[in-house]
Amino acid sequence: MSLIYLSPVPWASFSQRPHKFVEWFHRRTGRQVIWIEPYPTRFPKLSDLKRSGTNQQAQVNVPQWLKLLSPRALPIEPLPGSGWLNSGLWGPLINEAKQQVGKQEPLIVVGKPSVLALKVLKSFNPKHSIYDAMDDFPAFYTGFSRVAMARRERQLVQSVEKLWVSSTALKNRWSQEKASISFVPNALDDALLPPPRNVGAERERKVLGYVGTVGAWFDWDWIRTLARLRSGDVIRIIGPVFSPAPFELPANIEMLPPCAHDIALSAMCEFDVGLIPFKKSELTISVDPIKYYEYRALGLPVVSTDFGEMKFREEAAGTFISKSPSDIGDKVVAAMAYRDSCGSSIAFIADNTWASRFECADIEL
Repeated sequence: MSLIYLSPVPWASFSQRPHKFVEWFHRRTGRQVIWIEPYPTRFPKLSDLKRSGTNQQAQVNVPQWLKLLSPRALPIEPLPGSGWLNSGLWGPLINEAKQQVGKQEPLIVVGKPSVLALKVLKSFNPKHSIYDAMDDFPAFYTGFSRVAMARRERQLVQSVEKLWVSSTALKNRWSQEKASISFVPNALDDALLPPPRNVGAERERKVLGYVGTVGAWFDWDWIRTLARLRSGDVIRIIGPVFSPAPFELPANIEMLPPCAHDIALSAMCEFDVGLIPFKKSELTISVDPIKYYEYRALGLPVVSTDFGEMKFREEAAGTFISKSPSDIGDKVVAAMAYRDSCGSSIAFIADNTWASRFECADIEL
C-alpha cells in the first residue's frame, strides 16, 4: 500500500506532524509516499506577503521515497464552482499520482479540508482513507471563506473512512457525526532531543522561556504580569512575531529571533521553566501544543494558561496550569521547586514519541 498525503503545510517547512507521519509510514512499510503540497483555500490577504518571507527553517531535502506534487490553483476556493474552474489545473496532478500509485491500493490521508482533497478521494475511491484533524480550520478563516471551509470539512468527514483528532475539543466536536474516530494527540521527535538539562544547576536569575510563533493567540497581558512579578528573572521569547505587544515591554523580557528546530531545542535547555501563554479563544480551544511535549521531555516544568488540551493536564507531573493573572506567581513558585523523579523524563519520552502515537492509532497498512 502506498500513501497519498494531502498536507496542510509545505514539505519545505518546519518539520511538523505531517512530516513525522509520512516518515513513520515509510519506515514502517518501506513504501513510496506521494506528498501533495497545500494551495490557497481562502481569498488572499496582505498579511500573506509578510508570512511568505518568514520561512527560515526550510527543509529542502526531498528523500528518494517521496514524490512531491504541487497543485496549481486560482485563489478562489471559497466561491461556488471553484473546483470546476480549477479542475483543469488539477487533472495532470491527479493523473501523475495515479501513475505513481500504479495498481497498488493507496492509503489517502488528508491533513486539511480542500476541494482538491475531495476530488482526489472521489477519483481514487480508496478502501482506506483518513482525515487527520489537527486544528479547528474554520476558526482561522473569516466571512465567506469561513463558511466555505466549514462546509468542505463536513464533506471531508463524511467522505473518509476514518477520522483522527489531535485534541479533546475536536473529538467532542465530531463524535456525533463520525463513528470511526480516533484520538491521536501530538507528540515529539526523540531523535532531535539534546542531552537533558542540568536540573541541579543554580543561578541567581532564572530564565522563564517560550519558543514558538507569537500570533493572535499569544497572551501578552499574561506575559507582562509574569514579567512584573518576576522582575529579577528573565522572560525569554524565541520565535517569529506576527502579533507584537500592544504596549512597551518590561525590561526583563528578551525577544530573540526564530531559529532551526534543533537550535530551538538546545535553547530550551537554558530555561528553568517552559511557558505556554496562550489566550483562551476559538483559535486555541482545539490546540495540543507540541512544545509541551518537548519541554517535559527535557525535564522542564511547564507553566501554561488553561487553553485547549492544556486545561486537561492539571494533574500531569511537572505541569502547572494558570487560570487567571492572580495565580501566576504561585504557579511559577511551584514550578521552580519541581524536580522530575529519576527516569521520569525517559518514561515520558517513550510514551510520547510520534512513532508510539502512530503505532497505537487505528490505521490499515
